[in-house]
Amino acid sequence: MQKRRIDSLYPDYFAFPALFVYSIFFTVPILAAFLLSFTDWHIMRLFSPHFIGIENFIYLFKDTNFILALKNTFIFAFFTMVFKVLFGLLLALALVQPLKTKNILRTVFYMPAVLSIVIAGVLFQALFKSNGFLNAFLTAIGLSSWATDWIGNPKTALFTTIVVEIWRWSGFTMAILIAGLQNISHDYYESAQIDGTSAWQRFLFITLPLLRPALTITIVMHTIGGLKVFEQVFVITAGGPGFASQVLGTYIFTAFAQGRLGRSTAMGLILFLLVFAVSYTVNKLLKRKEADI
Repeated sequence: MQKRRIDSLYPDYFAFPALFVYSIFFTVPILAAFLLSFTDWHIMRLFSPHFIGIENFIYLFKDTNFILALKNTFIFAFFTMVFKVLFGLLLALALVQPLKTKNILRTVFYMPAVLSIVIAGVLFQALFKSNGFLNAFLTAIGLSSWATDWIGNPKTALFTTIVVEIWRWSGFTMAILIAGLQNISHDYYESAQIDGTSAWQRFLFITLPLLRPALTITIVMHTIGGLKVFEQVFVITAGGPGFASQVLGTYIFTAFAQGRLGRSTAMGLILFLLVFAVSYTVNKLLKRKEADI
């Protein structure tokens, strides 16, 4: 009996190394951050943090720069998620058609996802700077009044990072949605065509409902990625000019670099709770829609 019980637990032993690594590099840092976010931990008092309760959180929600970073994070997450899913869906619908060049086009549209963000940042800085290609193009077609320093203008700086993010990940979304489209049986479309439905009706009542599991994955994934954004903004605008394109990721980095460790961990905890709450809510709502199919 004892031997049988040990044998039944044998597969669980293989999970222990992964569980140990996960605990060391994920669970422990989160618990430590939770505790340290209630202290005045500073680089000048590295080994003697003092408990100050919720003062860090009170300070942050009175800090106009933190509120701006929070607002920019939501703007970035919302618009990038919407357009990455929209463009990815359009590309997927186009490239499941029997085109001779569809494999080449899929590769071309997917390539930005594997491109280094540093390289992408350099490319788009050359595109968006005041004497860059975009302004030269606008001037050439008689729209010189539209030309501006897209990265250095507070009104357009965040917009440039959103464009880069959409460009990078629309092809990745396309790949996931193509897989979802290929799992839809053609029998549904043939039956609908016999009934005389239009292409739009087939998309609305067959493709979209049956593609919801893949759409749920992409929406949740891009929502989380948008809220956790850091490197895109840091490489292209560094949160500037001023605080115009500052997001939570870059603001946490700035606070940490200045030695305000307790305050930066408090911001990190807020970001963690924000990502968890939003992603859980979005996933729950979308799963409920899937259950209604």
